[in-house]
Amino acid sequence: MSMIRWSLRRAALAVVPLLFAGCASVRAPAPAAPELFDDAQFAVATEPLDPADVFRVTPAMKAYIDETIMPLARSKGLREALTEALYNRSKLQLEYDSSTTRTAAEAFSARQGNCLSLVIMTGAFASAMGLTVTYQQVSTDEMWSRSGDMYFMSGHVNLTLERREADIIGHFDRRGLYTIDFIPGANAEWNVRPLRQETVLAMFLNNRAAEAMVRGKLDDAYWRLRQAIRFDPGFLSAYNTLGVVYLRHGDPARAEQVLRRALAAAPDDAPVLANYAQALQDLGRMDEARQVQAHLAAVEPVAPFLWFVQGQAALRRGDYLKARELFVKEIERAPDYHEFHYALAVADFGLGRLEEAHRELALAMNDAVRRSDHDLYAAKLDRLKAWQASRAATASTMQ
Repeated sequence: MSMIRWSLRRAALAVVPLLFAGCASVRAPAPAAPELFDDAQFAVATEPLDPADVFRVTPAMKAYIDETIMPLARSKGLREALTEALYNRSKLQLEYDSSTTRTAAEAFSARQGNCLSLVIMTGAFASAMGLTVTYQQVSTDEMWSRSGDMYFMSGHVNLTLERREADIIGHFDRRGLYTIDFIPGANAEWNVRPLRQETVLAMFLNNRAAEAMVRGKLDDAYWRLRQAIRFDPGFLSAYNTLGVVYLRHGDPARAEQVLRRALAAAPDDAPVLANYAQALQDLGRMDEARQVQAHLAAVEPVAPFLWFVQGQAALRRGDYLKARELFVKEIERAPDYHEFHYALAVADFGLGRLEEAHRELALAMNDAVRRSDHDLYAAKLDRLKAWQASRAATASTMQ
């Protein structure tokens, strides 16, 4: 099991993932050392990525500013006009999709993006309009997701816009900072920390590296992480993902070196500890691995997806009652994760709790962060409804 920090948080308006959630014991690392990289092991990237493209504003985006945003700004002010023009369903018709982290231009062109894509796009538009943009790390509960045997943790960032000094329509715009945050119930009292744009760029590259890894493209993942660490040598999540790349590339020695460096800055970081223990195991250093695992157990007594994995095992045994109990525990910990609701629906169906299964399938569909998952749950929900209708018709005929 590999543990990576990534972004899959569902957006209600404009959410961004935080790919490294710092803990109190984090210390600033030294600049990245050349020995952490081994370019000779990796082929040239099959999908090259130019970091300059991430925040680039295209002619089509400039035209949207001139033709849609600025007319709105005459009555609403620049910042409110930007938000309405981008996220009002009657305007740009954006759709949330977590499958790919897009550049600002890609998100605008596709009319869809995940959390980080939407914030990058918003920041790119705002900068082009002369607004001062500040990205912020927000302290919220961590959220886990998975793809195969890789587990991803997402946090949260938002952005604030400051009105420009010489704005001829500025009197329509309220003074001070204007925060764009797309989590329902966003709390103004949350602790925030400003992020440099270079760190947001490192987050983007880390996301794209994780996505490449999911597709089995380790070479692409490596080069993106190399870029991420160059832009922000203090962004520890990129070191963790790089360690996973080395593990999957069959180089536990290099993985151990990279992950040990990350732990020097964040000794209680659970994902890094988990991957470091794996590297030590692969190197045959079992005593050290057990010590790291003991530390990890103290930091994180219940591993992410533990009850889900146990529940899946109970399903395979046909123990639907036990599976249901375990899935309910996971939902109590992460009530918005679609896969937990789907698993509970399966257990409820096995127990003959059809109404409960119907409800959980609907929740899974609503919480899905990829179009493919949403459509899968919708199809299963339709089949369940048809099956229930067929049973009801049969019962009525028998009566």
